[in-house]
Amino acid sequence: MQDIINGRCGWCGTDELYVRYHDREWGKPAADEKTLFEFLLLESAQAGLSWLTVLRKRDGYRKAFCDFDAAWVAQINDKDIERLTQFDGIVRNRLKIKAAITNARLFLEVQKEFGSFRNYVLSFFPQQKPIVNNFASLSEVPASSPESDAISRDMKKRGFKFFGSTICYAYLQATGFVDDHLTGCICRR
Repeated sequence: MQDIINGRCGWCGTDELYVRYHDREWGKPAADEKTLFEFLLLESAQAGLSWLTVLRKRDGYRKAFCDFDAAWVAQINDKDIERLTQFDGIVRNRLKIKAAITNARLFLEVQKEFGSFRNYVLSFFPQQKPIVNNFASLSEVPASSPESDAISRDMKKRGFKFFGSTICYAYLQATGFVDDHLTGCICRR
């Protein structure tokens, strides 16, 4: 994989959806709690799959999970789960669907405890600020970090599902808690 393609981090290649995601979202601070929940749900659904697979199903997830409304998702019942396992717009893995519900409930609990999910995540960072890395090559970008290790460990204790350190690191990148745009990327902050 090339480090830089068309001025962008090489991992996004030339796929239009991937390029748009790279340019408009990845590495940029998430604007609100709803977006933080959206990526929590999507990243946990991604476990074992490519991110592009989940990104292509994003609209399906939006429909299936009431526009990523955590309070609504937390109320999904067994009848809804059965319906969702038949919905082609999402990854129809029953465990991942149940994890979305569990994670929604826990997301709401964390919001109450910390005032926001953003505050919770930032509590694991030095000076409670996002990190901007200075990597020139994709081979330098880690799959996890001390922060993702600590957050993932704490989330596991709280009962979150499908959110190991690698998925957590991808979440931190997606929501701008970590900016790993390569130094030669046009999206570099």
